[in-house]
Amino acid sequence: MEYLSNKKGFLGIDNKIKIKENVVIVPFGLEKTVSYGGGTKNGPSAIIKASHQVELYDEDLNKEPYKFIGIKTLKNFKIKNKISDALNQIEKINENLIKKNKLPVVLGGEHSLTAGAIRPFVKKFKKIYLLHFDAHADLRNSYNGNKFSHASAIRRCLDFKNVNVISFGIRNISSSEIPFYKKNKKRIKIFWAKDKLNWKLSNLKKILKNQKVYITFDVDGFDSSVMPATGTPEPGGLFWDETIKIIKAATRTAKIVGIDVNELSPIKGFDSYNFLVAKLIYKILSYTFEFKNK
Repeated sequence: MEYLSNKKGFLGIDNKIKIKENVVIVPFGLEKTVSYGGGTKNGPSAIIKASHQVELYDEDLNKEPYKFIGIKTLKNFKIKNKISDALNQIEKINENLIKKNKLPVVLGGEHSLTAGAIRPFVKKFKKIYLLHFDAHADLRNSYNGNKFSHASAIRRCLDFKNVNVISFGIRNISSSEIPFYKKNKKRIKIFWAKDKLNWKLSNLKKILKNQKVYITFDVDGFDSSVMPATGTPEPGGLFWDETIKIIKAATRTAKIVGIDVNELSPIKGFDSYNFLVAKLIYKILSYTFEFKNK
């Protein structure tokens, strides 16, 4: 695997900093099945560029977490043309990384990538929870004739019997998804956006206590006023502070084994949206490693 220099990689860290990498950023600008707005192929480069403006000191943790983490970024590589081949490709990359005890962070790219990215974790662990942030349930068996569509991302993950899903921010679900959801309520827990004033994060902590967790974050989980730079924006979504509370609660109680952040479609001249995603990733990593051994 070839890495970018620290200065060119995620966060733009000074090359003088010498620390063994525990986290590997994987740029994976997959764009094969988008159904409204496009541009996800440009997401990873925009996130990495914006990350160079993220302040490295965390005022909550009172430290510069990157010094205690170790982050490297893979050089760009060609993504396979066929969607099934692309999913096999990201599967092999993540498999290689976890064999080396690295935490993979995949930068999308469309959400369909999750079905491939999670496979090595499904093979490795007896049970795994998918902590899913999204506007959409993504439980369709197929969309536009494609079972690997971004609209079927979570359904494909649930093809594996040892996967359970906890979704936050859902506010868009089709009638065709409801029967599957009702039939699989023991495996799918949805914190609906409409109920967010009544969410009890204590319930999340109980579910995830000492569990292996893979985080998949579709940026349209954020309210469209906060995150319009995505292919399928939706009103009524998550805001920054409540999102960070969820992440903090999860990282305190569970073991985070893998991460992907997807569906950013950069808008030229509006770098704040790219910056938001870059800072989100840094916060997830900061809390993950802060609470890792506690």
